[in-house]
Amino acid sequence: MIDTEEADVYINSRNEWYTDAASYWEQIEPTVQGMLGGFGFLTHIDAKGSSSFISEFVASDTDSPPRLDTKKAYCGAGIGRVSETFLLKTFDRVDLVEQNAQFLNTAKANFKENGLDNRVDAYIPLGLQEFSPEEGQYDLIWCQWVLGHLKDVSFFQRCKKGLKPNGMIGVKENIAHQGILIDKEDSSMTRCEEILVEIMHRAGLTIVKQETQSGFPKELFAVKM
Repeated sequence: MIDTEEADVYINSRNEWYTDAASYWEQIEPTVQGMLGGFGFLTHIDAKGSSSFISEFVASDTDSPPRLDTKKAYCGAGIGRVSETFLLKTFDRVDLVEQNAQFLNTAKANFKENGLDNRVDAYIPLGLQEFSPEEGQYDLIWCQWVLGHLKDVSFFQRCKKGLKPNGMIGVKENIAHQGILIDKEDSSMTRCEEILVEIMHRAGLTIVKQETQSGFPKELFAVKM
């Protein structure tokens, strides 16, 4: 466990931080089990928690986003698991942002098989360190179990510019008890809540709701939205 300054020094010394992460995920099978590290049985608990969390902000008869019929982006989309089980059960349309070509192709095939392909507007083959949405494009950008691969505050700053007025960024991430835990195998870090909140504030974001995901095994990290 280390603090923010020590993490910055370590990560910035790793020129291959992002490429190492990409290489790690290239070895992972494009399945629900692969995406969840063998905890595929958590899919429905995960989706139920996310749907409940965001429900108070969603309505079809309001001018304030996120509305049902407007555009969302899912960052670090993998094989589209979260889009299929949560986002497309709540919203009409979505863009998927994912750098792994095999994962994106699997997502396309899954959506076509399940009759959802006409509800995906774009498959964006980029790492989030390169993702810079057009200004005012989205009313919701959902990020789940991916922010640990990013080094700094700039991702949130770019996403903020990509939001429509009153738009939101949804975050669902593992939370360390304190400090930062670095996983050298997949080039990721697990931040404590205090540090993650600080990054959001530095990006000029205001937190409007927080909640801990329930129903996950106790041996796993706490997961907060």
